[in-house]
Amino acid sequence: MDITPQEVAETMAMVSQQNLDLRTITMGISLMGCADEDMARMRTKVYDHITRTAEHLVETADALEREYGIPIANKRVSVTPIAQIAAACPDSDLSPLASTLDRAADTLGIDFIGGFSALVQKGMGGADRRLIASIPTALATTERVCSSVNVASTRAGINMDAVLLMAQTIVETARRTTARDCCGAAKLVVFANMVEDSPFMAGAIHGTGEADAVINVGVSGPGVMAAALRQLPESANLMDVAERIKETAFKITRAGELMSREASRRLGVEKGIVDLSLAPTPAAGDSVAEILEIIGVGRTGGPGTTCALALLNDAVKKGGVMASSSVGGLSGAFIPVSEDAGMIRAAREGVLTLEKLEAMTSVCSVGLDMIAVPGDTTAETIAGLIADEMAIGIINSKTTAVRVIPAIGHDVGDTLEFGGLLGTAPVMPISHFAGEVLAHRGGRFPAPLNSLKN
Repeated sequence: MDITPQEVAETMAMVSQQNLDLRTITMGISLMGCADEDMARMRTKVYDHITRTAEHLVETADALEREYGIPIANKRVSVTPIAQIAAACPDSDLSPLASTLDRAADTLGIDFIGGFSALVQKGMGGADRRLIASIPTALATTERVCSSVNVASTRAGINMDAVLLMAQTIVETARRTTARDCCGAAKLVVFANMVEDSPFMAGAIHGTGEADAVINVGVSGPGVMAAALRQLPESANLMDVAERIKETAFKITRAGELMSREASRRLGVEKGIVDLSLAPTPAAGDSVAEILEIIGVGRTGGPGTTCALALLNDAVKKGGVMASSSVGGLSGAFIPVSEDAGMIRAAREGVLTLEKLEAMTSVCSVGLDMIAVPGDTTAETIAGLIADEMAIGIINSKTTAVRVIPAIGHDVGDTLEFGGLLGTAPVMPISHFAGEVLAHRGGRFPAPLNSLKN
């Protein structure tokens, strides 16, 4: 389908007046040919392959920004989960590979690189354990590296040993970066039903079913959506609201489709997916919480919030799939607390609680995202939080995730400052009644009945 001049004009208006941007252009790169039993040789292969493959990524993105007038907030790279290539190497410490990823990112001039990752939903191999053990050091000694671990899936159930291990890893990662407001934990996410083509950090990896290199684009646009909904009268019914969301999501996705086509053509790599995710920023007018309140919720976190979010998420997907044959990734609405001005306000006022956020994750695109909890929160409590979220994911056959930051040395009411897109995280209260028995039972939560689809 060709891009029309009218679409270009509408897009320019969305950019100039409503904060539309391309949140990220992410090149996925396969490292399967870089495995080596010698760590030094493998690091050289990884660095050379990434920097050669993505050599022109930033300059191409910059050129597209100038030519089409659509800002591209982040340029990123995702790679094959490092645990998969590290299986060839016996070294116990895999953090040198994270340093190599960071050096490659610096050379390329990109914002983030994702893939210091492992998939352990059914069991953990030796390389998986070594990678997870290396995460605290890796994230404490790098600037741009992001890490993710998939501990559950609808087809496999929940690896409860991995849940506890990741909770302990999150706490240790926060401790290692205490001097930087525990920012290491802000670059670490635990998944159920992880997707292999998401362009969004911290959970972007390059899946094993992908081509050698692909371009995935993440489009944002909460400001555009909010502006469109403000044009509706309060008397408009929810069918009218849903239709307006669909129409707007279509227009936003078309902008991403155009940029995705051009980027892949110019870089000479496969076109991947367009991820239409309403990803907020701390900037005024760029908030998913604000959209929910325009729909009619008194304050995000109050009664009706989950209903409004479900409507938004569903309509965004329906509009997006009409605009591109390659909609993928997560595509929906994100609710990261620290990255959304409206969420921050609601959390500070006590309207938005962890319990309400958990309910909202059953209908949104990801999960409990960018949430700071008191520094004395135990690993067992965090394991319970992760387990609850993983259960929502596997029972509902959807992606869910937890990116939680133990605020070491801080308590409820304090604030962590990450800066940039990561924003500001108010420390939220969390129940301390998780107990220790569940977290330490271990084993595997069996795959649910709806996993039997063959």
